[in-house]
Parts: sequence; C-alpha cells; structure tokens
Amino acid sequence: MAALEVPVPDTVPPGEDAVLEVVSPDGARRYVRVTQSPFLIGRGAETGNHLQLSDRRISRNCAALVIETNRFYLEDRGQRRGLFVNGEKVESRELQDGDVITFGLEDSYEILFRFASGSGEESIPHLLTRIEHITSTEPSGGLSKLNRLLEAMALLHSQRPLDEVLAYMLDHAVSITDADRGLLLEADAAGSLKVKLARRSGGLRLPPESMTPSQTAIQLALRQQSPVITEDLAQADMDLQAAQSVVAQRLRAVVVIPLWAMTRANTQESLLDIKRGELLGVLYLDSRRPTAFSRLDRQILDALAADAASILDNARLVERERERQRLEQEINIARDIQQALLPRNFPNTRNFCVTGVNFPCLSVGGDYFDVFPLSDGRTAFVIADVSGKGLGAAILTTMLQGALSGMTLGTDPARVFNHVNRFLCDHSEVGRYATVFFGLLDNDGHLEFINAGHPSPFLIRRGKAEEAFTEGSYPVGLVPEAQYTATCLKLEPGDTLVLFTDGVTEAMDPDEELFGMPRLKQVLTGQMECPLEQLQKCVLEAVENFTRGARQADDLTLLIVRYRATAASATTDTDVPASAASSASAASGS
Repeated sequence: MAALEVPVPDTVPPGEDAVLEVVSPDGARRYVRVTQSPFLIGRGAETGNHLQLSDRRISRNCAALVIETNRFYLEDRGQRRGLFVNGEKVESRELQDGDVITFGLEDSYEILFRFASGSGEESIPHLLTRIEHITSTEPSGGLSKLNRLLEAMALLHSQRPLDEVLAYMLDHAVSITDADRGLLLEADAAGSLKVKLARRSGGLRLPPESMTPSQTAIQLALRQQSPVITEDLAQADMDLQAAQSVVAQRLRAVVVIPLWAMTRANTQESLLDIKRGELLGVLYLDSRRPTAFSRLDRQILDALAADAASILDNARLVERERERQRLEQEINIARDIQQALLPRNFPNTRNFCVTGVNFPCLSVGGDYFDVFPLSDGRTAFVIADVSGKGLGAAILTTMLQGALSGMTLGTDPARVFNHVNRFLCDHSEVGRYATVFFGLLDNDGHLEFINAGHPSPFLIRRGKAEEAFTEGSYPVGLVPEAQYTATCLKLEPGDTLVLFTDGVTEAMDPDEELFGMPRLKQVLTGQMECPLEQLQKCVLEAVENFTRGARQADDLTLLIVRYRATAASATTDTDVPASAASSASAASGS
C-alpha cells in the first residue's frame, strides 16, 4: 500500500482518480493509485517502473499509462508477447472503467483499471484513493478503521469458504460502526429475506432465530432502494420510531444496506451506467445506544456492502453452475441408460430384417423403439412417442419398454395395453401419455398389430407406399375407458413397413413449413429392393435437406421392418383387410 503515501502530482487532473487493481497469479489483490503521467509498468525497478510486476516473461519496458486532456491512455512500450485490453491486442488505447489489462500470458498478472469522476459511487478502490484526505479530518481512530477495512477487503477476496468470508465481513462491519449486533440476510428464489448470519460485538455468534430485525427499516431501505442509516431513532420518522421490533428491543440506532447484483450492458459503460439487478440480501446493524456515523464510517459501510454483494453474487453464480453441472451429469446418465436400452443387434434372418435409429432433440427424449423375439417364434417390434420431452418423458419410455418387453413371457398384447392404459390413467398426476404402434410378425408373414393413436406406418408393396394401418385406438394413458384389440394383416414377401414418430413428418424448415406425410410418401415410393440401411439414409437425408439446419422441437425416430419369405408363402392383395385395401386404393388414386 506504499502507493497511497505518494502525493498527488499536478499531472493528475483535479477530481479525476485512477486506481489499478492488480491481481497476482496466485489470486492475491492489491490496489495501486496512478500518481503521475506517464505511469510506467514493467518488470523490475531499474527502468523506473512505478508498478513493478514479478514475472520474468513480462518485459522491463512493458507499458505506460498516459494522461492527456483528462483521459487515460494505455501504451505498449515493448511487451514482447503483446499488450491486451479485454482480450484485444492494442498498441495504444483509451481506458474505460472496468477494462482488463493482460500481457499475453495465461497464468500471469491481470490488471483492472478503475476510474471515477464524481459519480458518488464508493467502492473499496475509490475509497482508497480518497482515504488520505478523509483521515486528515477524522479522529485518530480513522486510521484504525482504515486498517480494519483493508483487513476486511483482503478476507473478502481470499479463497476461504463463503460463510467464513461473510462472517469476517459482518464482524468488521459491527466493529467499525460500534454496533451491538449485525445480520446478513439473504434473499431466496422467491425474494424473501432469510437470516444467513448473525453476530454480536466482539465477533460472537448469535443464533439466527434469536434476532428480530426491524422490518420497517428493511422495507424502507428496499422501497427507496438506498441505505437507511439512522443514528438516533428518537429523531427518526414516526413510523420507524413506533415499529414494534424497535420498541420491544429498545433500539436507538439502525443501519440497513440493501445488497444488489450489479448489471452492466457492456464492459465499456461507466459507473454512472451501472444499474441495480436482483436483490441479493441485506446488511443489517443495530444498537441500543445512539451513535454518530462519520463520513468515513459511511463510506466504509458502502464499500463493505458493495464487496459483500459482489461476493454473494459470485457465490450464487458458482452455485448455479454447480447445479447445472450436476443436472447435466444426471441427464447424461439418463441418456446413457436410454441409449443402452435401444436395440443394437437387429435380427436379420431369411424371413425378416429390421433397422432403426433414434435422434432425441434434447439430451434425452420421449421416443423409443424396440425389437425382441417371443417364445412362440414370432418377433415383436414397437415404436412409441411419449408426450413431452426431457427426463419426464424418458422415464415413461423406460417404463413402457419394460412393460411391453414382458410379452416375451407369453402375455396377450391387448391385455398388456389395457393394463398399461389403466395404470397411467389411475396415476393422472404423471401427466403424460404415449402413442404406440406394436406388431407381432411370424415366419409366414402374419402380422398382428395394435395401433394406440400412433401415425400409420407406411407399407411399401411392389414399389407403392401406402398408409395401411389406420385402425386403432387412443394413446395409452389418455382415456381410461379405451379398449385395445389386435388387428391382423398378411404380408407379402418384400413388403416393407416404415414406422416413424412425428419428428419426421412434423420436421420444420426455417419458414416453419412441415415436412408432412406427402413428402415422406414420395421419398418411399419406388423403393423396392433398396437395402434397409439405404432406405433409412434416404429418409434422414430428405428430412435434413428440407429443414436446412433449422432447430427441431421433437425427437426423430425411424424403425423399418421388411418381410422377405420365399415366393411359396406369397399371397395376393385380397389378403389385405378391407380397410387397408381401401386406404391403399385411395392413396394410389390421389
């Protein structure tokens, strides 16, 4: 702090102060006042540096602060790795309050330029630049209070635990103001103030519940958005004199300083442009004795409160980041589990082949598909789309997958669907439902399916793509009275089923136009002998080309199944149910 003892030269404009907040590589901070022009910065003292930085990678003739027409300029005087302001390399640049000066080194010094011009804002750096003038009019206790301020400043910027740092700050506030008690109240998510720390003179802890702060004084400070410093309540506003807590506790002096998060639109704004943000809490002090707060006391309180607000704001941001990382880790676990439950090795036999893909629009999604063999030689396949997205939808997809995989034990599909529907409807607080298409296919091409409100899959037969599965019921979990029954269909050799979720047909381009069923039908038409992987690729590329990079709001899932038995088992179109045949006829005539 030797720089504080240097007299102010004539070259520093009257009323203008500049302070450099020097952050060492180990995180320690010190404040150095700019006392002349040019003000030299560099390694060592032999070149006349006023600010000496102990880093061999910093040049001896490094930089200079120059004052011209009441403006402060930073000049590069030979820093071999370059001089940077807010990450931008500079040769010469006018400095604004809050600018960060670095030296092209990741683990070296960082200098914050602080500048004020009669703004009335008092932070610790600005207070330090004025302290020699203030203490000259203070009693001898002024220097003692200054020493306690510097101790508090060092503690606030230390790496100690947050509660310990704030406790030290509160102890210093009580000591400097000679108050009986001090409180730090913190605002919760709803904006309600809760006591975080309570101390009494001498650094003794108080049970938070034992303190009853004056709510009248607190609400007054919050309403006027400025500190309330009442040195003698006997001469205060009548509402404050008559406040129940003031009367009951025989209080004579109260200090309430709101702590606000400070927001700034950009780093080039001055202190005058800084605006109050979210309420972080309140610093509260009281005493049963009338007191007198000097100018120094008030400025020290303001400086401590400003730094306490900064510490609380940073701690809140760190806590939110930790919570975000924790949630992200949990979501990643859920995503890994969900992806692990999707089939990896698709069955590929003489009579049957299948492929599928799932792309959630978030880390976890509400779509899923599955393929699994049954004990009677049939193969089951399913595609589902749960309402909503994220973790809630992912949990329900996992439950559905477990319930439907129970059919490997020989349970009737319709009974399972009816049971799952009743279960979800009985637990309406879950608030989700699912569209599902479930199919059972045997080696002879007999397909038994249940469509629970899902978009009809396309049936590609002899190069024509038709919506042949319009029979169905409501989504599971939506209507308690819904009844599910299975429908049968005979597939011909070479028939291909393309099952999809609405993430395909409702994919949107930048103009918010939907991909739609007609486009999907056009992509699928004519695809007879195309390998399933190639067919899948064609659909995905068509959707991607259509959306042109627009962000999508739904998961995308495809499941493609092909029956490829010998010609002896082939049948005619008359084997298709009337509803499917009429659907195919209508589609082909369109």
